[in-house]
Amino acid sequence: MDTSPLNGRVALVTGASGGIGRAIAQLLAQAGVDVAVGYGSHREPAESLAEELARTTGVRVTVVGGDLGDAGVPDQLVDATERELGPVDVLVPAAGSGQRALLEEVGLELWQRTHLVNVTAPFLLCRRLVPGMAERGFGRVLLVSSVAAFTGGIVGPHYASSKAALHGLVHSLAPTYAGHGVTVNALAPALIERTAMLPGNEEELAARVPVGRLGTPEEVADLALAVLTNGYVTNQVIGIDGGMFPR
Repeated sequence: MDTSPLNGRVALVTGASGGIGRAIAQLLAQAGVDVAVGYGSHREPAESLAEELARTTGVRVTVVGGDLGDAGVPDQLVDATERELGPVDVLVPAAGSGQRALLEEVGLELWQRTHLVNVTAPFLLCRRLVPGMAERGFGRVLLVSSVAAFTGGIVGPHYASSKAALHGLVHSLAPTYAGHGVTVNALAPALIERTAMLPGNEEELAARVPVGRLGTPEEVADLALAVLTNGYVTNQVIGIDGGMFPR
C-alpha cells in the first residue's frame, strides 16, 4: 500500500505543457497524485501529456488553460480544477515569462507582463488555495524561482526582480501556515535544458557549470517531489544549479 502523503491528493501545476512543469506533473502523477495540467498557449502538448498520464498511471488528469498575464485567469484555473478533481492540495506554479532585455529596453508593458505571470499569478493562486489547505490540515506549495533572484542573472531586471519577489512570498506565507500542515518553498534552478529560459548556446553555457553540463527538467522534478513529500521542509529557497552559486 502506498503510504506517501501525496498519494490520492490533487495538484495544480501551471506551465505543465513543457520543461520543468511537465516533468513535475509527470512525477506527481507517478506518485499517485491527481493532476490538473496547466498551460498558457500550448494546448496540444498539455492534452498529450494528460492523455499519457491518465493511460500510464491511472490517476485522474484534467487540462486547464489560460493566459496568466490576465489577472482573472488564476481563479478560472482553480475553478476548473476543483470542478473536475476536487480541492487542490498541491500547488506548483511553474509557468514563467522572461523575454531577455536590457534596462533601457524594458518598457512598462514588458515589466508588467513579466510580473503578472511570474509573481501576481502565483500570489493569486496562493491567496485562493492556501487558506483551504490550512482548513483541511494539509497543503504543499512549491514556487519556481531562478538563481537570477540571487545573482541578477542576464535575462534582465524585470525577470530577476519578479523571481526575487517569489522569495518574499515564501518567507511570508511559510511561517504563517506551517502550524496548519502547509509547507511553502521555492526552487531556484539555473541552466536547465529543454526550457525556454536558456540564454544562449547550450555548449557554451554548459562549460560554465562546475558539473560540466546543463541540468535536466527531470532533475528539478526529482528535487521538487522530495520537497513536496517532506512535511518538515518549509520556508526554504533551494538552488539547483550544478554548483554554480554555492550558498
